[in-house]
Amino acid sequence: VELYNFMAKDNVPFHSVVFPCSLLGAQDNYTLVNHLVATEYLNYEDTKFSKSRGVGVFGDMAMDTGIPSDVWRFYLLYVRPEGQDSAFSWGDMALKNNSELLNNLGNFINRGGMFVTKFFGGCVPAMELQQEDKKLLAVVGWELQQYIQVMDKVKIRDALKHVLNISRHGNQYIQVNEPWKKIKGGESERQRAGTVTGVSVNIACLLSVMLLPYMPAVSQTIRDQLNAPQSCINTMLQGPGTFVCALRAGHRIGTVSPLFQKLEADQIEALKKRFGGQQNTASTQPAAVPAPAVLAEVKVAVGSDPENAKQLAKAVAEQGDKVRALKSQKAEKDLITAEVSKLLDLKKQLALAEGKNPEPAPQKGKKK
Repeated sequence: VELYNFMAKDNVPFHSVVFPCSLLGAQDNYTLVNHLVATEYLNYEDTKFSKSRGVGVFGDMAMDTGIPSDVWRFYLLYVRPEGQDSAFSWGDMALKNNSELLNNLGNFINRGGMFVTKFFGGCVPAMELQQEDKKLLAVVGWELQQYIQVMDKVKIRDALKHVLNISRHGNQYIQVNEPWKKIKGGESERQRAGTVTGVSVNIACLLSVMLLPYMPAVSQTIRDQLNAPQSCINTMLQGPGTFVCALRAGHRIGTVSPLFQKLEADQIEALKKRFGGQQNTASTQPAAVPAPAVLAEVKVAVGSDPENAKQLAKAVAEQGDKVRALKSQKAEKDLITAEVSKLLDLKKQLALAEGKNPEPAPQKGKKK
């Protein structure tokens, strides 16, 4: 057994010294850790994650954002704090999704597959490699070798950069050769278009394998779209990293469709606000903005309190956004009812802080 341990840096003293000493002292021939892989800390925007203050996104919350799990996996590994502390940023997550996943990786894989479907009846065309093609494959092979080497050293963040480098080389290769123009030319130009297309879908197949540890669902989707054989996973990662043509001429691919969606600015801004801890901005003054879970137990003094009202207004807006999001996602009725109850309690607190009657007014119809 070759044992790898993954942990944050604050756990290193125990798992590198105390626990191994205990295992040795037991004299029961326990397996000791061979590779202790520790990361630095991941911060949230310009602060720290805090469940008590409602700052940051946690696993159970990430499911409710509507962002695919593989996009979460990609970004968290892209900013993995391997050498120093790093930070999660909503703006950066959107940027990396839209640039690296959508415009770089997804664009290259989709173009190759679409060319096969549109120009060659869904079958990989014959390839006659020229010097330019061989040069590209040599560069791809080098990136693959680097990927394998850094993965063996558990440099997960660094390895991901080599995946994205390959798709960048591929996009440049397609852009320079313009197969969509050459397919309309003479026999030699059509042959050239076929070679560029065949090389591109084979590189796309390699990328699907390299993505497997990072984005398992996307990896499987790419291989399904290319109708790639299951054996390509082992074949492409054998040895020191030699590029293998997995999709031979005549291979019929599946249905090609876009892999990623753009993250819009308004969507990201709403999520940033939702998880920024605004509902707890007065956590240092507990009486100002009570946590929704204990609203029923809080006694609020009668009379106008402008500062308190200001803080509560923010809390009402935040809870309102949460209720609307749950309704738009068609969440379970019990969950929506509970959150609506919290919203009504907050509104009562706001009314008291504004010196108004806290008794609810007749309920109005739902806004469309």
